[in-house]
Amino acid sequence: MDTGFEHAPIGILEVSPDGVVRDGNDAAASMLAVDAAASAGEPIDTVFPASVEGRVPQAFETPPDAELSFVEYYPELDRWLAVDLVPGDDAVYVYLRDETDGRRREQRLDSLRSDLRRLTIGNELIADVLGDLVGASTREEIAETICRRLGGTDIYAFAWVGERAVGSGEIVLQAAAGTTGRTLEQLKTALDGDADIPELRTIERGAPTIVGSLGEDKSVPEDIRRAAFADGLGSLLAVPLTYGSSVYGVVGIYAAERNAFSERERESFGTVGEMAGFAINATRNRSLLSSERVVELTFRLADPAAPLVATAAETDARIDVTGVLAQGEELRCYVDADTERSPDEIGAVLADHESVIETRTVAEYDGGGSIEVVQRAETPLGQLLSQGGTVQSATFGPDGDRVVVDLPPSEDVRRIADAITRRYDAAVIAKRERRRDERTTGEVRDSVTDRLTDRQEEALRTAFFANYFESPRGSSAEEVADALGITGPTLLHHLRAGQRKLLADVFEATDRRPDVDRSATDG
Repeated sequence: MDTGFEHAPIGILEVSPDGVVRDGNDAAASMLAVDAAASAGEPIDTVFPASVEGRVPQAFETPPDAELSFVEYYPELDRWLAVDLVPGDDAVYVYLRDETDGRRREQRLDSLRSDLRRLTIGNELIADVLGDLVGASTREEIAETICRRLGGTDIYAFAWVGERAVGSGEIVLQAAAGTTGRTLEQLKTALDGDADIPELRTIERGAPTIVGSLGEDKSVPEDIRRAAFADGLGSLLAVPLTYGSSVYGVVGIYAAERNAFSERERESFGTVGEMAGFAINATRNRSLLSSERVVELTFRLADPAAPLVATAAETDARIDVTGVLAQGEELRCYVDADTERSPDEIGAVLADHESVIETRTVAEYDGGGSIEVVQRAETPLGQLLSQGGTVQSATFGPDGDRVVVDLPPSEDVRRIADAITRRYDAAVIAKRERRRDERTTGEVRDSVTDRLTDRQEEALRTAFFANYFESPRGSSAEEVADALGITGPTLLHHLRAGQRKLLADVFEATDRRPDVDRSATDG
C-alpha cells in the first residue's frame, strides 16, 4: 500500500473487484478490530463484521463500477462506520471513518428532545388533571377524571385507577381509559386473585414505582408481561393516591416505549397522587357533612398500640379526648386526665409510647389536668379520621375504653369497621343510624363555624383546646402558634378575624369586611 495511505487519518482497504482484501492500513485494522497482516487474502465478508444490511459484502457480489457511500451500525464492534467504496483501475478502495461519537451525540440530543417534549406535554397534562380534580365531587369522578386525561393522550397508552378496599389489601378497579387491550383484563384477573402486581406494591410502599421494561421485569406476573408484549406496552408508572399517612388507592399509567418515565415524571405524578388523595378525603368529609343521615359506631378499644389506652391502663387514670386535629402525618390531641397524678406525670408516661412524638401540659387542677399530645397518625384515632369519620367522643380508663365515631352512610361502614377491628384489638359494640336533625355538639359547631376559613377555624380550635382562652391561660400565643407552625402575629390575626365572624353571627350582625391575607410567609 502507498506510504501516504498507510499514514492516512482514515481507514483504507485495497480490495480486488471480486471481493478479496489485498492490503489495508493500521487505521482500518483498528476500526474493524482485525489483524492487518492476517487480513490480506481474506474475503471482504470475513474482514468486515456483520451489520443489519450487510451492504459492504453485497457491493462486491457484482464488481462496483461507481462510487457508493453509506453509514452502518456494526453490533459486534458497537460502532457506526461511514463507508465509501471507490472503484479504481484494477481495485476497489474502501475508505472508513468512525462516526460513533457523532451518532451517539445525535441520539443523546434526540433523547433530550423527546424527554423535553414528554415533559412539556406531561406538565400541561398534569396541570389539566389538577384543575379538573378541583371540581370533582365524588370518588368516581376523581377516578374518571384521572383516567380520561391520562388515557386520552398520545404519550400514554392507557391509565387505570384502583381504590383500596377498606379492611383488606385488595384493590377495586374504579375506572380505566385508553387502549387497554389484554393487559387490563390480566390486571383484573390479578386483582381478583393473589398475584403480586406493581400497583399493589406501590400502595404498600406509599411511593411511586417505575417499571422500565414490562417484558423483562420478573417482578411483574408472567401473564401481565405477555399481555403487555402483545399490546405493545413497554413501561409502567404506578402512583399512590395519598393524603397524609393514608393511601386510598393507585393510578397505573402504561406507555408504549421502554423506560418512558423519567425521575422528573415520577416526581411530578407524585403531586397528582397527593392531590387526588386530598380530593378523595375531601369528598368523604363532604359526604359526612351533607348527608341527611349519619351512622354512629361505638368501638371498644383495648389495644396497647393506642397510646391513650396504654397510658390509662398504666396510670389507672380516666382520659377523655376533648379535641383531635389531623396535621398531615401527625395527630394533635387534647385530653383531660382525671387522676390523682399530675398532668406532667401522665404526659411523661404518654411520651414513652412509641407512637407519641411529644406532650405538653396545658392546665393543672385538683384531680387532674389537660394535656396536649402529638402522636403519629398511624393510630386507631388517626385511621378513623382517615376513613372520613368524625370522632364524637373518646374515653379511656377504668370504666372502659370507648370511641364514638360518625360516618357518612355512603361509605362501606362494615369495611371501615373491619379495617379497625382487624388491625387493632377493637370491637364494634354499638351501631345506630340517625338523622342529622338529631344534632350533636359537633354538628352545632359545624353550622356556627361555617363562615370561617379553614385557617381561622384551625387557629380557634387549637387555641380553645390548648386553654388559650382560659384565665389564667393554659398556653401562650407562642405555644399555640408553634403548634400550628405559624408566627405569633399571624395567629393573632386569624384569631381576631375568626372571633369577629363568630360574634357577628351571634349578635345577628352582617360582617361584610373582607378577609385580608396577612400570612403570606407562613399561612
